[in-house]
Amino acid sequence: MRSLLVIPALLLGAGAALAQAPAAEDGPGPNMVIEVAAADGTPRGTITLDLLSETAPRHVERLVELARAGAYDGVVFHRVIDGFMVQTGDVQHGKQGGDTAMAGMGGSDLPDLEAEFSDLSFQPGTVGMARSNDPNSANSQFFIDLAAAPFLDGSYTVVGQLIDGWDVLNAIKKGDSTANGAVEEPDYMARVTIAE
Repeated sequence: MRSLLVIPALLLGAGAALAQAPAAEDGPGPNMVIEVAAADGTPRGTITLDLLSETAPRHVERLVELARAGAYDGVVFHRVIDGFMVQTGDVQHGKQGGDTAMAGMGGSDLPDLEAEFSDLSFQPGTVGMARSNDPNSANSQFFIDLAAAPFLDGSYTVVGQLIDGWDVLNAIKKGDSTANGAVEEPDYMARVTIAE
């Protein structure tokens, strides 16, 4: 299972306040541009992530490879915890319109990646790689923080930062706090592209 492991009990309660992400500057990229849609196909808007290739080169290379192959198109936001994070990227079990009951348990057909931990802190808008108990098990899934999560620092690979679309990120359909953030009829990534 490739879900995040550590979730403080206080984050599982409903109604956690959403942070406003500080304005992040666009770095050298590449940028991942995610067109978000509701379960019925209604466009919600676009999220742009600046991928940190100097911080996590192998993880960025993986995200870029999967995006360019179209693997992320149609993948649901399967786990969304209000006041914590939004998780997606299960290209194996997370395709919208299919049976997503196992979304969050799969990856891609590519090998898992060795961790590329850094001293960057998980703040609102930080993008991290999801993994299992094994620190070297990240594959295709990633999450975007809705609020500061310093308890993840040094334990998960930071791979990017939200630079545009905070309102779209905050509007993604939230999951059931009693079911670890699992989302019924989840929003999804309609199209994911890479901009250099």
